[in-house]
Amino acid sequence: MRSNSLKHKLAAGQAATIVAPLAPSPGFVEFLGQLGFDAVFLDCEHGSSGWEDVENLVRAADLAGYSSVIRVERNDSATITRALDRGAGGVQVPHVNTAAEAEAAVRRVKFAPFGHRGWSGGRSAYGVAMNDFATHANAETFLAVMLEEVEALDNLNDILRVDHIDVFFVAPGDLAQSMGHPGELDHPAVTDAIDDALRRIRAAGRTSGALVTPENLDHHLALGVQYVYVGVPSLLALAAATFVQRVRGSSPSAPR
Repeated sequence: MRSNSLKHKLAAGQAATIVAPLAPSPGFVEFLGQLGFDAVFLDCEHGSSGWEDVENLVRAADLAGYSSVIRVERNDSATITRALDRGAGGVQVPHVNTAAEAEAAVRRVKFAPFGHRGWSGGRSAYGVAMNDFATHANAETFLAVMLEEVEALDNLNDILRVDHIDVFFVAPGDLAQSMGHPGELDHPAVTDAIDDALRRIRAAGRTSGALVTPENLDHHLALGVQYVYVGVPSLLALAAATFVQRVRGSSPSAPR
């Protein structure tokens, strides 16, 4: 099991970049790893990846020298264990709305004495003696919980007291829906709620995460966001628009 550079960078108080690719392509994951990102986000809640795909995606991230985070389908022991046994650097658990649900996620990610993760290793145990594996895995495995509903923000103070969670990620899509504004991620009530939650996470001395774009990056960094999650589509859209505008504005002379 590799040293988890993402986890240690965040623990040191630094910002880290997490990129979500367009499709479950090991080649693309490997390519993105050459661009300086700290981790790749592999979506098994909404994405199309099967477990064989996941293992190859994680392997590609390992080859490229950066970490991998799997968003699992649900806060479930078997699902989390299977994701970690594929060798991922960590998991991101959706729809954590209470302190009890956050504690359950910790138990499912950590071995004793902090939890009850199912005893197996898979790829994650390569290179580690089994009598040292639990200690090593507990130190290196990353855990983010997703706060995506009004209930989660109402219970935020209690959730923030749960130990062994690396990132508290405030997710806009389901939050907007739970606030009665489906699809309106930029609705003032939604952005105000997100900003308030990010401030509260920082004030509690915990690490926050958020979905960012090139346009709102500075705003989120100013709020203390360290887990900087960005999708390839927003990066590509900006780069493509700039490129096309430059070409259209060049007005070359007609060829002779």
